[in-house]
Amino acid sequence: MSRLVSLVVVVLLSWGTWRPAAADVGDFAPCLRFFYRSWPPKGLLGTPICQRFLNQYRFATLYSRARRSPWFSGYLYTLPAGKRPAASWKFEPQLAYPGADGNMTPFPPGPVDQNVVESQAVEHDYINSTYSRGHMDPSLHHRSHDDRLATFTLTNVVPQKAGSNDGPWQILEQRVNKTLAAYCLGDAYIVTGVIPYQSEEPWLNNHRVAVPEYMWSAYCCPKFNSSLPEKLKDFFPTYAAIGRNDSNSTEEIVPVDPAAKKQFRGYDVRSMPLETLELVLKERFSAVVSVFYERCSGSD
Repeated sequence: MSRLVSLVVVVLLSWGTWRPAAADVGDFAPCLRFFYRSWPPKGLLGTPICQRFLNQYRFATLYSRARRSPWFSGYLYTLPAGKRPAASWKFEPQLAYPGADGNMTPFPPGPVDQNVVESQAVEHDYINSTYSRGHMDPSLHHRSHDDRLATFTLTNVVPQKAGSNDGPWQILEQRVNKTLAAYCLGDAYIVTGVIPYQSEEPWLNNHRVAVPEYMWSAYCCPKFNSSLPEKLKDFFPTYAAIGRNDSNSTEEIVPVDPAAKKQFRGYDVRSMPLETLELVLKERFSAVVSVFYERCSGSD
């Protein structure tokens, strides 16, 4: 028995249950509540994962096995509380072993099982690289401590430059947090994803993990305060943005602010209507991509 299987068995025996992973990988059905009107984004191909931690579904991810990284993660925003938890990185056993439990599992202190290494990104892929681990579903957008811990799985992150992750993209996540906390009156659905390079795509660790050229995010808040400040009129019921993950990319999608601080220059974020985001995605993916049911305009 491999070390990974032994680890999974020990964890499962401690919980007193064994659950097949079929519902956790390849099917969004158990976690549709993370999408507006139970309607996952359409137009992108990948492996659906219902991200489960401590026997509860926390968010959903469309995963690319070939890229060893997500296309997007979808989640429900909740008003955060407490400090950001210490990172405890996890993997998905069910990607490595179809019969394994669907709960994400912390990486072992020693060598990682080869089936895990082949099926998904591992911590070693990011070590000594020039990229940070960029969350699709950020810890900042959750209230419960366990929900926050669940975001630290490598199937929820992509290689992101520090100039983006620590700069304009972090500011975007904080702005979305403050806006939804202040003006969204009901559930807020967020989908965050990536846009690949058109050619000559960079990879981490000898072609193991693909690096995206851009990151994008959009939210849907069907019920919101009607007394919005004028500057926020265009932020409801939907809001979208695209951020640069390559300071040398062309400026066709996101212009560069030459006055930005040196460490953040070239990692700008551009706000836009949801319709504009979907047009950019359509051009890059050569497919019609719909992020929210009826663009968040249907009756909730």
